[in-house]
Amino acid sequence: MIVFAAIVPHPPESIPGVGPAEDIQKIEKTLAAFEELRIGLEKAAPDTVIVISPHGELEPYAFIINSAKKLVGDFSQFGSSETFEFKNDIELAHKLKHLCRVDEMPVHTHRNPLDYGTLIPLHHLTKNLAPKIVQLSFSLMSYEKHFRYGQIIESVIGKATSKRVAILASGELSHRLTRNAPAGFSPEAENFDRDIIHQLGRGNLLSIINMHKEDVDEAAECGIRSIIVMMGAIHEEKHNFEFLSYEGPFGIGYLVARLI
Repeated sequence: MIVFAAIVPHPPESIPGVGPAEDIQKIEKTLAAFEELRIGLEKAAPDTVIVISPHGELEPYAFIINSAKKLVGDFSQFGSSETFEFKNDIELAHKLKHLCRVDEMPVHTHRNPLDYGTLIPLHHLTKNLAPKIVQLSFSLMSYEKHFRYGQIIESVIGKATSKRVAILASGELSHRLTRNAPAGFSPEAENFDRDIIHQLGRGNLLSIINMHKEDVDEAAECGIRSIIVMMGAIHEEKHNFEFLSYEGPFGIGYLVARLI
């Protein structure tokens, strides 16, 4: 059963020792929201946490499931040597692969280190937990395919009736909010983020799925596909969009919200 679902960003600045100390102060809202999620996740007591990340291995026409028995990652690309290790829920990963193939959904398995889009949320949310992890990457296929992939995930969890499962949609909104943003400034970026949050609050996922490609490209986001997969996975579950925080001090839209 699905006991927890949330949208989370992955700001490297939130990791102590990465970047100057004043950067952490700039994302106090995000860190407070992470702390609220952490408490909620601990109360939910999941056996397994599924993380959908935009920064894992990407194949344009197939979804990727990380099949490494031990999931290991670090923040060496950001100058930190601390290593983290989690057990993979191989049973759930294999069931997902099997059901995808039955459904003729393109899926491949790879053994990869944990990417920072997966590792940063886990760093904040599993400090007092030791769940197994399933790490997933999205594709460049249609949004409809991503929603269907989420439905398949839901079917797999439904068959694993004894497991308590949490789902994290790791991703960020526009990367073009300010003049010094990573992808440059766009005057449309703020409106894009505001509209995504508004549609999620209304439960209007169809509007997100039907967004014009030009608008999405202009925003330079990295979270829409993760969110759509998660929404597919919880669409038959009782859920409610609980907005926790949004800010963009580094030119990137950091949304934190809980849905289950």
